[in-house]
Amino acid sequence: MQFASIRIITDDLDGMVRFYERVTGTEARRPAPVFAEIVTGGAVLALATPATVAMLGAAAPEPRTNGGVFLEFVVADVDAVFEELRAELDDVVLQPTTMSWGNRSALFRDPDGNLVNLFSRPA
Repeated sequence: MQFASIRIITDDLDGMVRFYERVTGTEARRPAPVFAEIVTGGAVLALATPATVAMLGAAAPEPRTNGGVFLEFVVADVDAVFEELRAELDDVVLQPTTMSWGNRSALFRDPDGNLVNLFSRPA
């Protein structure tokens, strides 16, 4: 088995694509109008409209309901990346901070309210 991606269902696909393109510095692949992929070095972030899961009926995931999910991106310099993004972030949860286990992290929410953690590991 090979891990393929994490998919976020959103009712604002274009807005989420723009947000994650900016966060990752990577242009999204758009194989269909209802779907996009941000391919990074370690994983794929898939973004899709509710139309892609409509066949699941009442069991389909709903946009803006991922309260227990973190999207985590390792970066070389959290402070520098955070400073580049800061003006575009509407909901900063944690300014760059050194965690008790040594990682340096900054947390913020994407346009749908999902938590994003930019972090660097201790040297």
